[in-house]
Amino acid sequence: MTSDTCMLVRRFLRIAPDQIEQNGERLDRVLARLLPEFSRGHLQGWIESGQVLVDGRPYRSRDRVFGGESICIEAKLIPLDGPRPQAIDLDIVYEDAHLLVINKPAGLVVHPAAGNPDGTLQNALLHHDPSLAALPRAGIVHRLDKETTGLMVVARTLEAHCALVEQLRQRRVHREYLALAQGMLIGGGRIDAPIGRHPTQRTRMAVVPHGRPAITHYRVLESLPGHTLLAVQLETGRTHQIRVHLAHIRRPLVGDQSYGARPSPPRGASSELVRALQHFPRQALHAIRLGLVHPQRGIEMQWEVPLAADLAALLDLLRRETARGMADP
Repeated sequence: MTSDTCMLVRRFLRIAPDQIEQNGERLDRVLARLLPEFSRGHLQGWIESGQVLVDGRPYRSRDRVFGGESICIEAKLIPLDGPRPQAIDLDIVYEDAHLLVINKPAGLVVHPAAGNPDGTLQNALLHHDPSLAALPRAGIVHRLDKETTGLMVVARTLEAHCALVEQLRQRRVHREYLALAQGMLIGGGRIDAPIGRHPTQRTRMAVVPHGRPAITHYRVLESLPGHTLLAVQLETGRTHQIRVHLAHIRRPLVGDQSYGARPSPPRGASSELVRALQHFPRQALHAIRLGLVHPQRGIEMQWEVPLAADLAALLDLLRRETARGMADP
């Protein structure tokens, strides 16, 4: 694709004070957080070439913003040297000319980053459809953590990409997760707690006083020995939100190496269940349902996928413990 035939990107947004993680933050970092659909390279290039205006004036990438500024982007989307196509199997749930819906397995990183230069979903998408190289992050509009399984949507045109990103911003994309939490919850609830970078462990997120607003809704689906199966819906989409919020209420996800507690098998558990809980290799989180308005047809669509096999097997073990009459702790 040449610069003469590249796609034109237009974005207009206002930076809210609560979108700044500290008292003054670099423009490129703020835009990378607010516009995750575009690579850091694209955003920095647009800033330095004057295609990003802040309150009507060009800024440098390192210039600080404090909240309240208006951002205008009119830029050409020129493909950068990026991930190479790789023949990685994809579980495609739905596909048409405008979008793809993928059932992501555990262990698959969504796009290249430090420590994961290839072997990602983005590499797989570029092999499946080379034309996705013209789109930001090969059409990926939202992410799942490496070890989280389930449904993701990918745009196949720039128009679909813009429409899906806008639906996400307006909270019109329905995403429901199944989560296996340690400990007992007796009813549904709402967790309203701001999330930002952990103050000392920068690779983790945490509930912090000056974090970005984050709201999670959950309801109890099933009470199991020492554990609770939850249906979870996100009102906001912060990094690691479900994991951080459940840990915050002291009901961390089973298998969560970053935010969880040590495995806690219930009293009287069989040796098989004890081993399964102690060695479950990932956070027990699965994106089971996805609903959105089709970006071209304008109709509501919804998809659902079965639980990942490892999580389904763990739930079966817990249910067998219930069936044999083991008392809850």
